[in-house]
Amino acid sequence: MNKLSSISAFFPAYNDGGTIASMVIGVLPVLRKLTDDYEVIVVNDGSGDYTADILNELSKVYGSRVRVVHHEINRGYGGALKTGFSSATKEWVFYTDGDAQYDPRELVNLVEGLHPGVDVVNGYKIARNDPWYRIVIGRLYHHIVRVLFGFKLKDVDCDFRLIRRSVLEQVQLESTSGTICLEMVKKFQDLGVVFAEVPVHHFHRAYGHSQFFNFSRLVQTAIQLARLWYTLVVKRPSPATDPSP
Repeated sequence: MNKLSSISAFFPAYNDGGTIASMVIGVLPVLRKLTDDYEVIVVNDGSGDYTADILNELSKVYGSRVRVVHHEINRGYGGALKTGFSSATKEWVFYTDGDAQYDPRELVNLVEGLHPGVDVVNGYKIARNDPWYRIVIGRLYHHIVRVLFGFKLKDVDCDFRLIRRSVLEQVQLESTSGTICLEMVKKFQDLGVVFAEVPVHHFHRAYGHSQFFNFSRLVQTAIQLARLWYTLVVKRPSPATDPSP
């Protein structure tokens, strides 16, 4: 098993009271195998269920190893990610969602995908375990954004990533919604960041409801996607006119 100098494992959580404890407890033994210098960060993004109570108990049990950041109001997925990234203090940052649709123990697979020069290890779903309509929408979304933004990754929408913190510090993320993943990968790609890709399992959502798959959210995402494309693709200076050295 590859070893790391240090790592921050981060989970954004929104109404994930039924799963977040298993995510935190599941990742801790993995981190201990990877390094002696690790931390777990959970951002509770204004949850209305008992997520906050669970996290406060976990923080008491594990002490400084588990840090909890509470948003008083919901700031959106992008807002939660930005808080988590800015809170991370270690050389590497691993994140995945608190809803347990990914297995945090597969972090080991991401670390094994680290080769010399790699800055980001991106998971891609072996098979998507969601209702059929979400699979259809997901595939359509993937193909649209791949064409619009010129993505080269197999699965840009897989929120199971290991990122060198120095790379995160080179980009300023603006999105407050789920489009933050597109923004992040696009900005990494434009910087010339070196990616590796690793297959990971995706599981049926056993608790709670997705905050993305409803009509109003899909309309908002479409609008935000168009704005993001205009900002990152249309307005982006060409290499010939870019004034930066």
